[in-house]
Amino acid sequence: MPRIAFFYGIGIYLYYSDHAPPHFHAIYAQFDAELDIRTREVLAGKLPKRGLRLVQEWAERYEAELMSNWERARRGEPLQDLPPLD
Repeated sequence: MPRIAFFYGIGIYLYYSDHAPPHFHAIYAQFDAELDIRTREVLAGKLPKRGLRLVQEWAERYEAELMSNWERARRGEPLQDLPPLD
């Protein structure tokens, strides 16, 4: 599970063998959530409200890069690190 970004204590991960729809994992302390790349809706798990807002803001900013990484993962290629939320 490669970590592709880290900010404010939140790790963003993509799994190589994950299922559709395109999504990523956000892990913060004991919280873990899957978010849809396109809609930024929580598919499973949960995050605290502030953490969720930060992750959704970041994902909106880097949606194209997240989709590119999703496609790389499907092909088994190395993933690109993405910038943190500034």
